[in-house]
Amino acid sequence: MSDNLDRTRRWFTEVWKPQGESTVHELMAEDIIGYMEGVEVRSRSEFLVERRRLLGAFPDLEIVLDDCIENGSKAVARWHVTATHTGDTLGFPATNQKVVFRGMTWLEFRDGRIVLGWDSWNLGGLLQSLGVHQ
Repeated sequence: MSDNLDRTRRWFTEVWKPQGESTVHELMAEDIIGYMEGVEVRSRSEFLVERRRLLGAFPDLEIVLDDCIENGSKAVARWHVTATHTGDTLGFPATNQKVVFRGMTWLEFRDGRIVLGWDSWNLGGLLQSLGVHQ
C-alpha cells in the first residue's frame, strides 16, 4: 500500500472519532485549503472548528471508507456515514434522528500531509431529512 493511500485510510478511520484531533495535526498541513460541503476552510485550525461542529451535532458519527484509490500525490475516497443528530452545534435544535449519507473526498498531499481537499456529499438532503428548511 502506498503512503498516501495509507494516510487517506487513516484520515477516515481516525479523524472522525472523538479522539481524532491528534491525527488531524499529524496528517494535515497548517495551510490547508479545504472545500467542505457548505464551507471553505483555509487552515488546519478552521478545519478543526468545523470538525468539532459536525461531531457536536453527531457525536456517534461513524464513517466507513467504502473505497479508496490514489495516483501519486492525489487520493480519492468513497465513504458513507451513519449518525444520530443529538447536538445543536449546526445552529438548530437536535432532532434525535438517525441519518445516513454518503460522499466522496479528493485529497492532495505534499510532504506527507494533506494540503488540498474537496468533499462532495448531499448536505442539502441531510438538512432536509432533519426538517431544516434553507
